[in-house]
Parts: sequence; structure tokens; C-alpha cells
Amino acid sequence: MKLDRREFLAFSSSALAFSPLARTFAQGQPPPAVAKFDDVRRNVGIFTMRGGTIGTFVNKDAVLVIDTQYPDTARACLDGLKQKIGNRSIDTVFNTHHHADHTGGNAVFRAEAKRIIAQVNVPDLQRKAAAAAPPNPSAPTPPPPTVADATFDKTWSQNFGDEKVTAWFNGPGHTGGDAIIQFERAHVVHMGDLMFFERHPRVDRPAGASIQNWITILEKVTKQMPADTIYIAGHARDGAPVTVDRQAVLRFRDYFDAVLAYTRKAIAGGQTKEAVAAAASLPGFETYQGGGALTLGGVLGVAYEELTAK
Repeated sequence: MKLDRREFLAFSSSALAFSPLARTFAQGQPPPAVAKFDDVRRNVGIFTMRGGTIGTFVNKDAVLVIDTQYPDTARACLDGLKQKIGNRSIDTVFNTHHHADHTGGNAVFRAEAKRIIAQVNVPDLQRKAAAAAPPNPSAPTPPPPTVADATFDKTWSQNFGDEKVTAWFNGPGHTGGDAIIQFERAHVVHMGDLMFFERHPRVDRPAGASIQNWITILEKVTKQMPADTIYIAGHARDGAPVTVDRQAVLRFRDYFDAVLAYTRKAIAGGQTKEAVAAAASLPGFETYQGGGALTLGGVLGVAYEELTAK
């Protein structure tokens, strides 16, 4: 899906005028992230602003959205979609997993969508994450998270006009409920946070993550999909594309292989978890970007826990 310049400026001006980020900007704070739509292939597109990459699909028969970012960015995305779809409703919203930067805008989209679908573990993981969030005494109590209306265990599939969409769950990876969404005729796969491009990932062990099975998932996906498949990453290095090819997915597998090899060697040498997590870089992957909670140390620490678990 692509908006021309006039449409994009119209939607972004109206959407951001009422956004909390816009009010922050008016008060002299840094400007908000830029809302951006891009085409991928055969009616599949992406929306990037802040949070995990949103996937879109629009043809004459259906409108689909994959992930919802945050409430303000979800509103910007929805307003932009309306420039394309008019009064049509959204047929399906998918959540690739439970993290707030992928589900925080669910309530915004829920008002316009016929249903939200996720892997069966996702709603409970959302609720647990919300319950565990530290309270903010200066803010009102947040509403309960908006969770999926329908769930699936291993696979889900449906035709939407001339496109067949299939959702797959291949066991624990980034969390215990990650789905990939495949557009079978377009040869496009939305990976959610099972794919980080040149950026240290989050490995959410309390939510059921597994580095070892994550490697298996990446290998399985690249073997199952056609060679020309475009993979949509949940996150990428600043300035890097979130649409990547098979080799980038396999390179991410190699990153995890290197993480486990480094950690196994350190454990064999008697190093503590703290010493392992203090590594400044990972040989062969020195250019991977970190930031905030996404650090090499965080990944190595989880690898240590996973490899030493009884």
C-alpha cells in the first residue's frame, strides 16, 4: 500500500495533531518518529513509526493488519490506512506476540476490526505482562490489555481473495507465543520479533523464550519458504531496512550460534553469568546495534541461564 504525497501529508497532519507525541513536540521536546508506509510486494506493505514493524495487506476483498505498535502510532497507522480503504472495515488484525510495542495499539484497531487473532499463548502472556508492570502513581490505572478474540495453536490459514494467509507457531523463540504470518502467493513473511536485523534482540526467557529453538525456527522458515521470499523484521538497526532476504535470516541464525558457542566456552572455563554478560562484543558480530534493554549482555545472560538450567 502506498500513499501519494498529498494523502500522506493530510493523514499525518491530522493524526499527529491529536497525538501525545505532537503535544510533547509543541512543548519543545524532540520531534516524534516519522510515520511511514512502504510497499513490499503484491498488496503487502509495512508501516514504521515507533515500536515493532506493522504489516498491512489491502486488496479488493480484504484488509489485514499485523501488529499494532502503541496507541498513538496505531492511530497514525489507522488514519493512514483509511486514506486508502475509505469506509471499509479491517477484516483481521494479527498479533505476532504479546509485547506492548506490538500489541499496545490493539484497542485502537479493535474499534475498526472484525477480529484480532494470535497464537493461543499470547493473551495470557499479555495479561501477565500487564499485571507485572510497575504502577505509576502519577498516572491513572491503565485499562486491561486488549487481547485476541480468536487464537490458534500450531497453524491458521484462510484465503483473502487471491491471497492465502497462513500463520505458523513453531515453538518458543523470542517468547513462548511467537507466530510468523505468511502471504503465500506474494512470497512475503512477517516474522515479528523472531527477526531482528543487525540489532541485539530481546530474549524474553520469563515469557518462555528459547535461543536453541529460535535457531531451529530460523532454519525451518528459510527451508520452507521460496528462495525469493521477503522477510519483514520486527526491528532493525537504525537506518537499516526492516525488509530482508533469506541470507539475512540465516545471518541472524549465525548470530545465535555464535552466542551459544561463546557462552558454552565461557561456562566450560568457569566464568560466572555476570562475567559472560560483561562481554564488550561478539566476535563476527561487532557491528550489531544495541540500545536500551536490547544489549549483547542481555542476550548472553539469557544464554547462560538457558545452558545451565537443570
